[in-house]
Amino acid sequence: MVVWGRIATAAVLAVALSTVAQTVPAEPGPAGQLQPRYLLFSSTDVWRQGGFTHGGIVWAPSGPDRDGPVLKLMFGGGVYRYVSGSLGNIDVQGRELSAEILPGWRFVRGKLIVSAFLGADFQRHRLLPDDPSAGLRGGYAGARAGFELWYEPTAATMLAADASGSTIGPSYSARLAAGWRILDRFYFGPEVSGFSADGNYRQFRAGLHITGLRIKSFEWSMGLGWATDSDHHDGAYGKLGVFTRR
Repeated sequence: MVVWGRIATAAVLAVALSTVAQTVPAEPGPAGQLQPRYLLFSSTDVWRQGGFTHGGIVWAPSGPDRDGPVLKLMFGGGVYRYVSGSLGNIDVQGRELSAEILPGWRFVRGKLIVSAFLGADFQRHRLLPDDPSAGLRGGYAGARAGFELWYEPTAATMLAADASGSTIGPSYSARLAAGWRILDRFYFGPEVSGFSADGNYRQFRAGLHITGLRIKSFEWSMGLGWATDSDHHDGAYGKLGVFTRR
């Protein structure tokens, strides 16, 4: 029930974001066509030890498929669990709130799109029970850098990659995915990803994804697979994401 509750939360957030997007004016393009300048997104991610929901907006004043500056604003939160050795190897539940302000630049070369970001990262962690030995405990402000890559080698294939690192923790994450066009509706293929936080926790994932499933003005993505971590709490993971351009 917790997993499906978080997936429902992501869907509700996506609808709320799209409602806000209705008030954002687009910029006239060639032949009087309106060109989108904003991408509103929402995502949820659940696994055996926790779950997170995020939402935000990407502003590309030159357009999403052109070279130029971009600004990414993201907020979110969730819960997680880890094993605390200093408290006798008991499970500690963490609750996190986060916000990111990431200016950057987008590079477009044909079917290759790369966005690079560097900005501010804000996090607040609350632990139950309190763990004085934890590296992430309380409020923090730091710097975050990252990149996102999308490439279509052919009309029927795609490659996607992203990576991010924060001085808070420090923490790092990376993902690589490949896909093939199915029924001209979406991409389907394998994905791998990894995450490290505070030098004490690591997680690796391998699974399958669906990307680019368009329903009206929304594009949906999904992922399902297996996660292993340094606390030996292996289990399934699931992801759901949606975005819309305005």
